[in-house]
Amino acid sequence: MTSFAAVDLGASSGRVMVGRFSDGTIELTETYRFANEPVRIGGTLHWDILALYRGVLEGLRKAGPVESIGIDSWAVDYGLLDASGALLGNPVHYRDGRTDGVRLDIGDEQLYEITGLQKLPFNTIYQLAAAQGTPQFEVAQQMLLVPDLLAYWLTGEMGAEYTNASTTGLLDVRTREWSSPLIAKLGLRPSLLPPIRRPGDVIGEYDGTKVVAVGSHDTASAVVGVPAAGENFAYISCGTWSLVGLELPAPVLSAESRAANFTNEGGVDGTIRYLRNVMGLWPLQECMREWGSPDIGELLRAASREKPVVIDLDDPGFIPPGAMAQRVAKAAGLPADASPAQLTRCIVDSLAVAHRKAVEQAQQLSGRHVDAVHIVGGGARNELLCQLTADACGLPVLAGPVEATALGNLLIQARAAGVVEGDLTALRSVLRDTQQVVRYEPARR
Repeated sequence: MTSFAAVDLGASSGRVMVGRFSDGTIELTETYRFANEPVRIGGTLHWDILALYRGVLEGLRKAGPVESIGIDSWAVDYGLLDASGALLGNPVHYRDGRTDGVRLDIGDEQLYEITGLQKLPFNTIYQLAAAQGTPQFEVAQQMLLVPDLLAYWLTGEMGAEYTNASTTGLLDVRTREWSSPLIAKLGLRPSLLPPIRRPGDVIGEYDGTKVVAVGSHDTASAVVGVPAAGENFAYISCGTWSLVGLELPAPVLSAESRAANFTNEGGVDGTIRYLRNVMGLWPLQECMREWGSPDIGELLRAASREKPVVIDLDDPGFIPPGAMAQRVAKAAGLPADASPAQLTRCIVDSLAVAHRKAVEQAQQLSGRHVDAVHIVGGGARNELLCQLTADACGLPVLAGPVEATALGNLLIQARAAGVVEGDLTALRSVLRDTQQVVRYEPARR
């Protein structure tokens, strides 16, 4: 039996998971979980990166001896380092408003042609534009995305893992390297960006244990963790965000794709994650926080008895935290005193409809037919959402594994160590043999 540690950082918590591989099976154990609580300082929302690092170290201590360590997290956010390698300040949270109204000296069409990314105001390229001229930016010598920053602190080695670098808006989607013409046009120092590394590369060592690059964008690892048997599937990595899309061999860069706001992000083994960011369960998470964290099972059962009301969850007005229940009620035309069950049904129905729209458009724009939809991540536990998504899409939904991100992270480490072999199909066969998946059939129309 060979063990590996996956450090998996989400928007609300981080954890260290240990995967034990033996005879084609994988056993998953959570060894440590810790809070991820942003901090607002001087009007700016920051990640508490030192608290996260402390949690990582404690989790690795509790994990015990392992063959290697892999780190994944959310995308786009970064830390700036000075010439000595010291962090110049806590990374700014992507939900901070500093990129509001930021414009780039390049047209949207040209930017999409180079990077293939959907236009999102919090992408790294906009954050860097907002940071230009600040004292920190002027003295910065290196930019490291969050998982690369933590890997640097563990190993002393700097780099930028490809799947996460592909979300910055600075990577050429064709060459899969930093775009020198784009960086020059934006007035950025090329030296700010570290060399690209690939999933499976050995980064360095921490306390005698290898640290291995995985799909460090959590969605890249989650897609590896989709237990699909063939290529004709759509995936929904559902948590705070819903990342809805297809796995393709090449990017889709048409004008229609750009207009539909689809993105071409780098995947493991040279694949393209052709997807669209959908708001996900964030509005429900915020509402539940306001309601005092009621029992989610009871809330969903009550919601299933309410009438469906659909709103546009992708309205940017739902991105900031605070007063979410009030905003949802207003958008839905519901009374200010609408019940949690009513608002929950509205959010879940709206998310299912958004899933359908993204799945249908992804097929149309890529020419790839879909036979089934895989939902992985925390949303796979939400039976109402899974059933409503199946009903909306008119396709079977296969829900699970919940821990797809950690599993994808671990599978890449295991392959790098020679414990498992083969392409993505072979890796996914391990999941099909060992992980529970629940099937939801669409209601007859």
